[in-house]
Amino acid sequence: MPLSPSPLTPHHFKAMILAAGLGERMRPLTDHTPKPLLRAGDKPLIVWQIERLRTAGFTELVINHAHLGRQIEDFLGDGRDFGVSIAWSREPEPLETAGGIATARPLLGDAPFLVTNGDVYSEFDYARLAPVLAAMAGDPDHLAHLVLVDNPPHHPEGDFTLADGCVHLPTPAGEGRLTFSGIGCYRPELFSGISIGHKAKLAPLLRAAMDQGQVSGEHFSGRWEDVGTPQRLAKLDEELAPHAA
Repeated sequence: MPLSPSPLTPHHFKAMILAAGLGERMRPLTDHTPKPLLRAGDKPLIVWQIERLRTAGFTELVINHAHLGRQIEDFLGDGRDFGVSIAWSREPEPLETAGGIATARPLLGDAPFLVTNGDVYSEFDYARLAPVLAAMAGDPDHLAHLVLVDNPPHHPEGDFTLADGCVHLPTPAGEGRLTFSGIGCYRPELFSGISIGHKAKLAPLLRAAMDQGQVSGEHFSGRWEDVGTPQRLAKLDEELAPHAA
């Protein structure tokens, strides 16, 4: 029997913005400014993300930070000025992606949640993930959903393949690889084996879940920029300047 449409909306789910990286490839810009506060179009990178999440209906945010993190917290405050509510997960040192998410779990709650990066630029419509989160909430075996993008020039080998709505590890000679955008939805159980405050990478957790067929995905062909170097930031800044609010 088909399931009834879920009444759950983005307002029922939390979103986490990862902002604890060192930004080493962006030096010297990140020597004194955390990467999420670097500006493109006269707006910090993380603010572009917050505004897109808010527009999509995600207003309860969790943000982690470490390197120069107090600057991020001082700039954004409790999120009120940006139309959202922000809870802060403070790390004494960067804990990697999975470690940061696991440490923030008490703030994220028991429902599936969305995660994105605070130092990229993307025009992805986060509202597309509300039905995914609702479906994951009712399926304990659906541990993750990843948004994949076309391989950028600096990462031509890609990360994963996508077939029949499921994400797979590529074969050594496989084609059709796509790059993980950093945008994903996760059930909290995916991180249950990681203690708060411990470093841990996300990739091993995803690979294990992929082996069990527990990771779905989608291909986003719109604009997504990994702003990983000062040169890429300068180019993005030039392109966005006319559109800055």
